[in-house]
Amino acid sequence: MSKPNKPLDGAPQASPSHEYMHAHGIPHTHAHNHSHSHENTKAVLNRLSRAIGHLQSVRSMVEEGRDCSEVLIQIAAVRSAIDNTGKLILQDHLKHCIMEAAAEGDRKAIDDLCEAIDKYM
Repeated sequence: MSKPNKPLDGAPQASPSHEYMHAHGIPHTHAHNHSHSHENTKAVLNRLSRAIGHLQSVRSMVEEGRDCSEVLIQIAAVRSAIDNTGKLILQDHLKHCIMEAAAEGDRKAIDDLCEAIDKYM
């Protein structure tokens, strides 16, 4: 947990508001009122491990001076693996977290998802 900012006089300073952090691009976490239970965690981790392995292979190919066409094809494969992993995470999130948040009237969870989709796309 981070410590509050202290001005020179030593008094604690209030944390910036959530809206302020968004407006100024300050990284922060979002707390939701619902739990995150994911049925596809193992599949996501397996896909990520495979994508990492492919990316390491691409790095080796570049270090070895392999043909650019071959490297580009492998990069496309890595991108596809990452996109498919993201799709799996999104589907899982929609089916579980967002359904639960919607049932609870948690509008913030839906707004956060919209923001994440904007950044993902």
